Amino acid sequence: MYRSHNCGEIRASHINKTVILSGWVQKSRNKGFIVWIDLRDRYGITQLVFDEDRSSKALLEQAQKLGREYVIQVKGTVIERASKNPNIATGDIEILVSKLTVLNESLLPPFTIEDQTDGGEDLRMKYRYLDIRRNPVKNNLIFRAKVTQEVRNYLSNIGFIEVETPYLIKSTPEGARDFVVPSRMNEGEFYALPQSPQTFKQLLMVGGMDKYFQIVKCFRDEDLRADRQPEFTQIDCEMAFVEQEDILTVFEGLTRHLLKEVNGVEINQFPRLLYDDAMRLYGNDKPDIRFGMEFGELNHVSQHKEFKVFNDAELVVGIAVPNGNDFTRKQIDKLIDWVKRPQIGALGMVYCRCNEDGTYKSSVDKFYSQEDLAKWAEVTGAKKGDLICILSGVTHKVRAQLSALRMELAERLGLRNPKVFAPLWVIDFPLLELDEDTGNYHAMHHPFTSPKPGQIELLDSKPGEVKANAYDLVLNGNEIGGGSIRIHDKATQAIMLKHLGFSEEEARAQFGFLMDAFEYGAPPHGGLAFGLDRLVAILGGQETIRDFIAFPKNNSGRDVMIDAPAPIDNDQLKELNLKLDTKEVI
Repeated sequence: MYRSHNCGEIRASHINKTVILSGWVQKSRNKGFIVWIDLRDRYGITQLVFDEDRSSKALLEQAQKLGREYVIQVKGTVIERASKNPNIATGDIEILVSKLTVLNESLLPPFTIEDQTDGGEDLRMKYRYLDIRRNPVKNNLIFRAKVTQEVRNYLSNIGFIEVETPYLIKSTPEGARDFVVPSRMNEGEFYALPQSPQTFKQLLMVGGMDKYFQIVKCFRDEDLRADRQPEFTQIDCEMAFVEQEDILTVFEGLTRHLLKEVNGVEINQFPRLLYDDAMRLYGNDKPDIRFGMEFGELNHVSQHKEFKVFNDAELVVGIAVPNGNDFTRKQIDKLIDWVKRPQIGALGMVYCRCNEDGTYKSSVDKFYSQEDLAKWAEVTGAKKGDLICILSGVTHKVRAQLSALRMELAERLGLRNPKVFAPLWVIDFPLLELDEDTGNYHAMHHPFTSPKPGQIELLDSKPGEVKANAYDLVLNGNEIGGGSIRIHDKATQAIMLKHLGFSEEEARAQFGFLMDAFEYGAPPHGGLAFGLDRLVAILGGQETIRDFIAFPKNNSGRDVMIDAPAPIDNDQLKELNLKLDTKEVI
């Protein structure tokens, strides 16, 4: 028996009992005549004691040789601790060791295995198995497991069936780039790793499964950032014989359940916001509504004077920054520099101070009167003591720029409290999105999304105005889930693929299996997928998903611990019928 108890469970009630513990040496304090060891496992830390009065000389010398992260087993008696530690659960006791066994020695770790470590991110990712021993990472993984279990319990209890779908599938031209897998047995042909189980879950609805879910790995070969990984996990769900309202109700329930069980937070309101209104009021389709600073469109109160910058703009839009009049000129100048960065792309920023005496002071005073500036304040909702920040330009660009500024100001002002949760639904997305480079339309979500009832006829004349029967669930400025009511008949699916530029032959080659299935009694159906990694991070009070994944990739898509991706040897390449020089398909 390696242990009778773990290192986090022994209390004063165990005093005088003999116990066996196993774990890692967290730290050692050697006074010569007495040695204290902090023994750590997943459950906590227990202090061990060896001294010259109560321990044999050989045992004391053995304890003095222990290094950090040695794996040891001890047997001893639980005694009351003289200097109690109220910061740990086992702080009232210690173990007077009578037997010590070294199970494995350890090299000196490249960084300290403590909550506040001296290891940088790259170093810790290289030695991720050591990083997992630290409480912040360990607790994140335990937290993820708790969220996942709550999801499974909730969905199973309301009749969802968990079904696994394939990982080796067919590449399709929609969405991000696929990861492809060469087939040894089918020369010159390739599988793709799924970006989602979309078509399979629709086929399960055709198969009569009615309510499906899966916690599933998905893969996208796309540029990475803090909230993206090349492989990620979805809570993938689909339901038959449902309308949009049914789906929103079910997944409001799941989100409410998770917030209550995991975070102890009761949420009653899930506001609904039209996509067009989200873009108009916040400049993006995943707004953080924990704070205000809604956009005020100022064209009608700013383009009547001789200020050419505003007069030439397609949109003039501003936000009222609460108590922003306290900003110094230097702070405002830094904000102007911030929006002019290449990542944001604004040419400048106009500002207006709302003074406590009811007067206004703007950076363009020579063009605008006090009456004009008062109208700016009225449109943006600015109050005395606020600062109005105004950008102008092409509509879609300036909205994105002001949205970025809004979020930056909220961070600086401490308005994004991670312990406050504000979910909302964004609904009625455009069905199609125009690619400015090619001039062609592509599906904003995917080609299986149903248009809103009665709008399919607009595809020929006004494709950009067609609304999708689609919805996203947003939490604290992050999209945590999205879905739609699906097309479930062959004729409508054929029309949709035609408008996405597929010929009949291409549509047949790519999606013939799905369209065939629609001819065998496909029910109306729809669904939603949560991004589990992002959901867990937000529930955990963070927005970087990497800290909640056991073995994440870096921003280049590399696993620096196992050094992947990596070349494969020539024999493997030959088996896969790949050329050795250019690695092009034969």
